[in-house]
Amino acid sequence: MARTTRAAAAKAASATGSVKQEPQQLSSPPSTPATAPRKRARKQIKAENDGDVNELPHNLGTALPTPGADDGADAKHSPPRKRARKAMKSEATEDLKENLLVATDAVVKAEEAAEPTPKKTPKKANYGLTPGMSPYPDYLRPTPEECREVVRLLEKVHGKVIAPKAVPPPSLDVSGCGEVPSVVDALVRTRLSANTTNKNSSTAFQGLVKRFGTLTEGVGKGSVDWDAVRQAPQKEVFKAIERGGLADRKSRDIQAILQIAYEENQERKNALTSNDQSAAAGAENEPAAEKEAEIEKAEKNIISLDHLHLLSTPDAINKMLSFPGIGPKTASCVALFCLQRPSFAVDTHVFRLCQYLGWVPKSTKKGQPKVDRNTTYSHCDARIPDEFKYALHQLLIKHGKVCPRCRAITGQSSAGWEEGCPIEHLVKRHGAKKGGVSAVARKKAKVAAGTAEEEAGEAAEAEALAEDDESELSDE
Repeated sequence: MARTTRAAAAKAASATGSVKQEPQQLSSPPSTPATAPRKRARKQIKAENDGDVNELPHNLGTALPTPGADDGADAKHSPPRKRARKAMKSEATEDLKENLLVATDAVVKAEEAAEPTPKKTPKKANYGLTPGMSPYPDYLRPTPEECREVVRLLEKVHGKVIAPKAVPPPSLDVSGCGEVPSVVDALVRTRLSANTTNKNSSTAFQGLVKRFGTLTEGVGKGSVDWDAVRQAPQKEVFKAIERGGLADRKSRDIQAILQIAYEENQERKNALTSNDQSAAAGAENEPAAEKEAEIEKAEKNIISLDHLHLLSTPDAINKMLSFPGIGPKTASCVALFCLQRPSFAVDTHVFRLCQYLGWVPKSTKKGQPKVDRNTTYSHCDARIPDEFKYALHQLLIKHGKVCPRCRAITGQSSAGWEEGCPIEHLVKRHGAKKGGVSAVARKKAKVAAGTAEEEAGEAAEAEALAEDDESELSDE
């Protein structure tokens, strides 16, 4: 059999047209075009809804996740791109190989030269809210009297609420919602508990304890070594908190918060050791012993945000809102439980009951923001007297979880509906299942909620109304 090259065979075929040719042995088999090895795509972590956070203080329980929308970037799954096929001439195969090697070498060098992605992320806006100012200044509810009455009625059912005088030591079993002495500890724990159950957030926190260890001294003693978390690869933090939900997003946020806090600690240390301490916010209110302790912690890389104690409540909350992943609910919880400042944190239950009570408007005027959890927090925090904020926060959460009429998923056919509600005469529930409240039921609830004198007054008023009705009938 005659041997020939591929080029000669192709030329002969084109010259003879459709004339049948005898089989010929090619000098070499056709080359397969070289292609760059495909990188195995990483399976995307299923993004859960990270809307507004549902963290509950002091392990009162777990709320059902409420739909929200701030995780769009994590939830989008782009379809796989189809690889385009390119026709290649056999004569260019060797050139293609050479070009591919050059390109691959360039990519490798570029990856080696690339700097690691910084953990620090840009600061974000404070949700358009101004602490201490209501977005609905002309809506004059709740009044102090309304707040006092709701506290009185709910404490009769759920017990008296007393704010603790001291912050309890950190627990390694429960993540909590800010009720620990260290501010950075409180902030990270509360971020972990966002939009998940207490059990899941505690499991995630235990993962951090197991993987990164705990501090043995200082204000953060007994809690996680946050500097070890800051310096770890993000995938290690992800694996540690994976069972808590939204691990990819939360691990990035937590490391970014810790990086920002670390850099701020170093900046404050430099300012406190210099003649000009104006760069350290609140330094004018910091005792000398605390300044020395702050400098020492920075030198030992013990990450701290305890200088937030030196700021006013609005400034402290605004500072926390500047951290990645921290919203008004988390900032308010840390202010309430860790900084021990009066702040009306609003979660799912609190938001629902504020609507039932009419403490936020049903509709807004042109130019005003829509009513949601964040604006409810901003409005009620400005309207509710400081003395009632802690008690109302605790009581509304407790009541919203256990009341057969005020719980989220209940209706007139639900078990326990006939037991009633201690604030029945004060609320107007929405939703077809709730059915509304009759005037008779509202009146009975109002009488039941009053004192003996008020009950007597109600009875006298009822008798007077009955006499008026009889006189009107006789005139007819």
